[in-house]
Amino acid sequence: MTTQCAVFIATSLDGFIAREDGSIDWLNDANQTVPPGEDCGYGEFMADVDVLVMGRNTFEQVLTFTPWPYGSTPVMVMSRKGIELPPSVPASVSVSNESPAALIERLSRQGVQKVYLDGGQTIQSFLAAGLVNHITVTSIPVLLGKGKPLFGSLPADVKLQHKNTKAYPFGFVQSEYIVNHHNSQ
Repeated sequence: MTTQCAVFIATSLDGFIAREDGSIDWLNDANQTVPPGEDCGYGEFMADVDVLVMGRNTFEQVLTFTPWPYGSTPVMVMSRKGIELPPSVPASVSVSNESPAALIERLSRQGVQKVYLDGGQTIQSFLAAGLVNHITVTSIPVLLGKGKPLFGSLPADVKLQHKNTKAYPFGFVQSEYIVNHHNSQ
């Protein structure tokens, strides 16, 4: 399979991507400390993303953002039950109830080279299916104590090869990993 799946996400220092109720107020507060023009590599990452795949919960959070943050990048919302898209979303948004493997196989046949995975449950399901190739996690200097974890239980260990870590002067620490499928057990 030629399609690469990449994660680019922020967590609290204790590994949560949202509060238990889904709120990301702590992340919005932290983003206020980022100097103008600094995007922690997000623009460079997005430059070669062909499709963004996210879960329904993440999509509902994104609907609160104005303007629409992904421009014309195709967005695929994963939902087993299906959802009705509001008329306000761009035509580049669609819904899929496929398994991660079936979706990536279809996207690969369509020539998609890089998929950006976003949302805890989506990332966890693609990781469990052995489909994640790259993981970039930006740790935000806050402890939440409880919330929605980035990583859940897995059928086996997932071995990672460290690629890079960068510490930003405003306290964010970003680490990049390559998923080593050959050495996972």
